[in-house]
Amino acid sequence: MKTLTDNWSTYWEGFLGTLSLFAVSAVLSLVLGMVIAGFRVSPVRPLRAFGTVWVTVLRNTPLTLLFFIVVLGLPRFNITLPFYTFAVLALGCYTSAFVCESMRSGINTVPSGQGEAARSLGMSFGQTMGLVVLPQAYRSVVAPLGSVMIALAKNTAIAGSFSVTELLGTYRTINELGYSIIWTFVWIAVGYLIITLSISAVFNLLERRVAVSR
Repeated sequence: MKTLTDNWSTYWEGFLGTLSLFAVSAVLSLVLGMVIAGFRVSPVRPLRAFGTVWVTVLRNTPLTLLFFIVVLGLPRFNITLPFYTFAVLALGCYTSAFVCESMRSGINTVPSGQGEAARSLGMSFGQTMGLVVLPQAYRSVVAPLGSVMIALAKNTAIAGSFSVTELLGTYRTINELGYSIIWTFVWIAVGYLIITLSISAVFNLLERRVAVSR
């Protein structure tokens, strides 16, 4: 406990940093993921092609490499942002590919007749997706999205290598003070466990509510 109590402020700062990274990146990934999922099932060929390229490239690119591309590549185009913002962009864009595929699998569970009925009533593609398809698809994607969000929470650890304050990065400061490296990582693991179990609990609750609404 001495490692934890003596370095509480350091752990707490890292914990809050991870929560912040997760929350902002999660919002970005969910918004982007839903948009790209709409592209993937769009009747417009260029949009489908863009969605396919987006998902294929990001899902097959290591996240660490994507961090290097964002942090080192964007400044070459005179795009200079705080490292925190670069980290959010990398995490959000990377995770959006997985959110997209989860959403697309949910969209595919909605009977095609639902969309055809909506179009026969004069609804546009956007209205059909937003008012008819996505609300039904949501029920089947809660569990997969929960897994994606848990993975996102753990992926935030990479940001510590790019000068962003987060939980895993606290080990450097604490280790330099001479504390046990084993106990340092034990308490870091506990922090991540708290975050991931909380996310899991939220999505389990959502899944039960969706099951009841069915």
